[in-house]
Formats: sequence, structure tokens, C-alpha cells
Amino acid sequence: MRKYLGLGVSLFASVALVAACGSGSGSSDTEPTAETQETTGGGAEGAELVVWSDAERAEAIENAAAQFEEDTGATVTVVQKNFEDLRADFLAQVPTGEGPDLTVGAHDWLGEFVESGVVNTVDLGDRAGDFEQVTLDAFTYDGQLYALPYAQEAVALIQNTELVGEEAPGTWDEMIAMAEDAGFEDRPFILYTNGAEGDQYTSYAFQTSFGAPIFEQAEDGSYTTEVGLGGDGGQAYAQWLYDNGSAGTGIFTDTIDYDIGNELFSTGESPFIVQGPWVIPTYTDAGIDVAVNPIPSAGSETAAPFVGVQGFYLSAQSANALLANEFLTNYMASDEAQQALYDADPRIPALTTVAESVADDPVMAGFLSSAQNGVPMPNIPEMGAVWDFWNPVQIALINGEDPETIWPEMVSSIESAIAE
Repeated sequence: MRKYLGLGVSLFASVALVAACGSGSGSSDTEPTAETQETTGGGAEGAELVVWSDAERAEAIENAAAQFEEDTGATVTVVQKNFEDLRADFLAQVPTGEGPDLTVGAHDWLGEFVESGVVNTVDLGDRAGDFEQVTLDAFTYDGQLYALPYAQEAVALIQNTELVGEEAPGTWDEMIAMAEDAGFEDRPFILYTNGAEGDQYTSYAFQTSFGAPIFEQAEDGSYTTEVGLGGDGGQAYAQWLYDNGSAGTGIFTDTIDYDIGNELFSTGESPFIVQGPWVIPTYTDAGIDVAVNPIPSAGSETAAPFVGVQGFYLSAQSANALLANEFLTNYMASDEAQQALYDADPRIPALTTVAESVADDPVMAGFLSSAQNGVPMPNIPEMGAVWDFWNPVQIALINGEDPETIWPEMVSSIESAIAE
């Protein structure tokens, strides 16, 4: 029998909770209306929740919804859309009243959603402590939680066990030494996946190991707009890129893209690569036995990769915000629903117990360990001002430009762009 949480909690009491948690321009329309109270005053017969989802996750949502419908009398309609369309359609249709009550989405949409007033807060109550903290941080904005997380993913260090064994290197230097001892002096490691365009996303963990985050985080996990790239940490990272580029060891190059990197690793041309779980079938299908571990530190701090989180947003215009919150916290947050979502789309679950259960698979355990070291991709709109400066400077440094000049100029350019 399915295990659901807190079903006996008064729906009416939750109305006030949902309304109290709302904030900003997106919350004003979730005050408990006469219509909402009527549908929840002793049952939810006749009420309908509309959920937008891509095809991969629709069935898992519908399965959880079946029990919800039986328990409450409400109807849940899952509307399938292309994942690429969800963000734009939600932004366009919620203000018109034509959008859904809930939608699946990525956490880095949050800043735009909040600033546009299209999402409401979600209250997980005591259940919040059961989730991986990084997944809650990912959906936190100005100190408030705006979605139910269900899955996370991060890149990790993948190694060819036939070439270098299964023991994880603890540092960058150890990793390079392991590769060179195995005879891979020319190509000990593959990192960049986007050629001459730059790829700071994949290499971010090395930057954080020098104590140089893009943006500083507040104690509650929210990102501030304070740029953290400057100072000694940022300069040390820039020097490290330079030292391992064309002017130094030559380990880094701008000639490797996603396909070339995977081909080199799959054919045994290099023993180490940083990649995400989505590439594992490519390697195993090629006959490569892999071990997955956290990314080793190049600096003195923990290497913290970006973590991407998927979750369910609650519309600011939902006429049934109470029911939607109940569906999220007591059904979609259950072990069974989170497991079903994992089965449908195998990303690391956000719920710790389910994440640990799928970590019986050593490959998944490695990605989970990497994510547990990680930080969310910044969810604030200011992140949009970063990429156009950050990626090109990475390539410039590995092509031999002076780190003491180009890195501080980049930081100033980002700060100026944010201030505009």
C-alpha cells in the first residue's frame, strides 16, 4: 500500500499556511478565496489541478495523482508538453490565467519566475528535513522555498578502471600522477566539452576549490548578487588555468568538444574525464568499466560542482493553491512518488532516503557523492550577465593570455553588467 504523508492534516488549515508563505508580486493572488475554501471545506470533489510535464515524467505523476484523486475527490490532469517549451509557456500563460496549477521545471528558472510574479512559495513543513539540502537551496530565493524538488544531478570524476584502477584521487596532483604513471603523459585528463566556446559549467568545481564562487550565498542558501570571482582565490584559479594551458603543461586545450571528449575516453585515449551521468551508457556500451567519484580539489578547498535540480513549481495564479500544495507535500514528496520519478527519469532523487536507496549502484553513488559536495547553479537573474565574459576568459587563459590582466578585467566587466 502506498505510504502518504499527513493525509489527515486539515486542508482548510493549510490554506492559511500557503497564503502566509506567499511573498512578492507572485503571491497576492493566492489569498484564500471563497471558491478555494468551498472546494476544500470537507473534500475536494469537483476541483481540478492541472500539471504540466514532459512525456518522461507524466506517467509517474499520474500514478501519484490516482491515489490523490481517490483520497480527495479532486481531479488531476497532466498535460504533456515539450520540456523546452515549459519555461516560456509558463511565463506567458500564468499571467493570463491560462497556465497550469503546477509545472515541472529546472531550478535555475526560479529567479525569472519570481521576478515575473508567476510562482508561489511551497511549504514542506517537517518534511523539508528529509531532502538533500542542496536541492532545497536550489529552489530558495530571498529566503523562501518556491518549489518541491524531486531530482538532482551533477558532474563527477569518471575514471577508466582498467587503466588506473578504482581508487579515487584526492587531489588534482594525485590524479595527474596516476594518469602519468599509467602512461598517459600527453592526455592525462579530459575536461572541457565545448571547444573554443569555453565550458566553465563543467570545470566549476576546480574554481570553487580555490575559494572563488561566482556569487556569494547567504546563510539560508539563497544567492546574493555579490560577485565572488575576485580576490586571491579567483586570481589563483586563473593562474592555474594558465599554468595548465598552452603556456604550461598543455593539459587544457580548446580543441575538445562534447563528442570528441567522449570518443577519446571511450577509446581509452585518456583515463579520466569530468562528465555527468547522462554519458555513462556511452562509455559502458563501448566496453569501458568506470568508477565515479567526487571531483578532486586543485586548490585548498572542497571541489564543489554545480548541481542542477528539477522540481514542481506552484503557479501564483492557481485557484486551488491549497490542493496543489497538498498534492506536492503529501503525495509527490512521498518515497513512492520520488522512486517512480527516478524510474521514469533516472536522476538522483532529492529525497535523501530514496537517493541513498538508488546509491546501491556504485555509479549512482559516485554521482550522489559529487552532488553532496556541490552547490546549486545560481538561480538569480544576474547569472545571465556572467556567461558571456566567463567562458571566453577561460579559453583566453588556456591559450596563454596574462591571468593578472584578463581575470580582473573580467570581474569588473561582470560587475558593471550587473549594475546596469
